[in-house]
Formats: sequence, structure tokens, C-alpha cells
Amino acid sequence: MTELKTGGAQGYLRIATEEAFSTPELIDAWRDELDQPDVDPGFQSLIGYYLNHPADRPRWIADRLQDLGEKRIADMDERGIDRQVLALTSPATNVLRDADRASVIAEIANDRLAEACRNYPDRFTGMAACAPQDAKRAAKEIERAVTKLGMRAVIINSNILGEYLDNPKFWEVLEAAEALDVPIYIHPNTAPANMIAPMLEAGLDGAIFGFGVETGMHGLRLITTGILDRFPKLQIILGHMGEALPFWMYRLDFMHQAGVRTGRYENMKPLKKEKVSRYLRENFYMTNSGVAWEKAIKFTQDVIGIDRVLYAMDYPYQCPAEEVTTLDAMDMPIGDKKKFFQSNAERVFKI
Repeated sequence: MTELKTGGAQGYLRIATEEAFSTPELIDAWRDELDQPDVDPGFQSLIGYYLNHPADRPRWIADRLQDLGEKRIADMDERGIDRQVLALTSPATNVLRDADRASVIAEIANDRLAEACRNYPDRFTGMAACAPQDAKRAAKEIERAVTKLGMRAVIINSNILGEYLDNPKFWEVLEAAEALDVPIYIHPNTAPANMIAPMLEAGLDGAIFGFGVETGMHGLRLITTGILDRFPKLQIILGHMGEALPFWMYRLDFMHQAGVRTGRYENMKPLKKEKVSRYLRENFYMTNSGVAWEKAIKFTQDVIGIDRVLYAMDYPYQCPAEEVTTLDAMDMPIGDKKKFFQSNAERVFKI
């Protein structure tokens, strides 16, 4: 395999836009949640594995999540990654039932990430964490993180104790992001308790399948419930090739229109842009995190728009160097490849 290097000799920098970190405070809170008698089954499956399983993979990931210094930079150099756009790892504070503790942990995480970005200004860019359980405080923290700490997006790790951003209780978070002109990256979480049982039975609850189902649904809820008509300037980022939504666009449009015409659902009203696909093309960005597949990337560029598809690695969860080599070798004009790896990210995250 050709040695991967940073610096852009291949004609573009590689900016990875869905890269995770954690903090000791968050991990302590997770352990406390795991000790509760009524622990959420999806949280138990996900975080119970990464915190407690003795296998090499979860141990390595747990170590790398907490490093915002030399180990991470060395891993980036080894993989030819020029910059990481960093976000507090899933499920972050979304699973914490103590809203005050969740808010404090998000605020501390933003301070830690801002410090890392100051220490490595050419290598790290940050997304603001918050605790949507207390939406008013979350909105204030988003404003602080963007205006005082230099964060360039907001990370929401999908469902918040089983609820979604279309719920009016969270609208202050959406208002803050729209007013500050920063995108919201909706990162997967495990499906809530009322949805996850059949996935757990077959080992399909995590990144293999359940993440995409749960998070793709979250994105669609923002469209079909009219949230993106209420907040028309809001931009949403979805990873993992748009959680497969680009591949569903034709059927989404057809069946959404059928539902609207018949008045089948109380919460499905006519939309200002009419078609689901228009919102996907105008209010969403997609990253390829975890999908180093040329055909899927090109398809998404074709149906969503070449200016709306970005590179991501998904460090430290999925980060083999050979995936970078595979994507470098894509049969794609160099200008398009530069948009994918570099310039789209620079524009979206104001780098």
C-alpha cells in the first residue's frame, strides 16, 4: 500500500468530518447510568460494550476517544488525515436523565475541545455539544460555544431519551443553530426502548443497521413534520452516506405525496417545497463516514449534489488506512475529489 501523507500532495487535503472524542466526566456519568436498575437496553448494548468488553477493539477505541493530543495526531498522520472535525461521541449526554449533570458535562466537553483546537489549530475543528434535555440552557451553550469558543457546528446524537428534535420542547436548540448559521450534525444513537427489541434479538442494533434506521428516521421527521418549513435556513448533516436516505428518495417522494393527498396522518401536512427530495437536496449535507464505497459516494453526489457530499472517516470506530487509499483511487475528476475531501468541508464548517 502506498504510504499516506498529509499536506495535500495528491491535489487536496483530507478533512475528516465525523470524528469522535469523549471526556472522563462523560464516561463517569455513563457508568452511573449503567448501574441503574432500569438502564436503557440500547445504551446497555452500546456503551456497556465499549466500556466493559475485554476485546482489543473496544479497549483501543476507549483509549483513543479520550486522547486529544499526540496519539490522535499520530493516528491522523499515519492515515494521511490533515484535519479532524471533532464531536462528543454518541450517545453523549442524550441518555442522561439528570439534565443539570448533562448540561455541565456538555459545557466541560466544549471547553476541553476548544483547548485542543487552540493547541492544534491546523489539525482540529470542533462541533458544539449540548444537553437538549434543558433546551434553554442548551441554546445558551450553543451560542457560547460558537461565539466564544469557535465551534463550527452542533452535534446532536439523535434521540434524546427517546424523543426527537421535531418535539417543540427542543425548538430552542434549532432556533439557536439557525440564528448562528451553524449546521446540526445528527449522529446515530441506538434506537429507543420502544423500537430496539427486534434489532437486539438479531445483533442489528448498532452501526451494522440500527444506527442508520434510527437516525435516518430522525432526519425524515424533521422534513415530514414541517420542522424545516419552520426553520428554513437550518442545515442538517447526516453521516454514513446520509443514513441511506439518498437511496430511498424516489419512494419517499411517492409515498409522502400519497399520504398527504389522502390525509392519512395527522402530523403529515403539505410541505412548502412539496417533495421530500427537495429538502434532502437543499437542507441536508451527507458524509460518507464508514462507507468507503465509490459507487455509493458517486450515487449520492449525483442525486443530492456534488457540493453536499463530504468525506468522513468515523475515527476511532472505523479507521483503516486502506479505506483512505481506496477513496484516493476513486475514478473522479480531481476538482470533484477536492470538493469531496476538502473544499465542501471548508465551506460547511467555515474552516
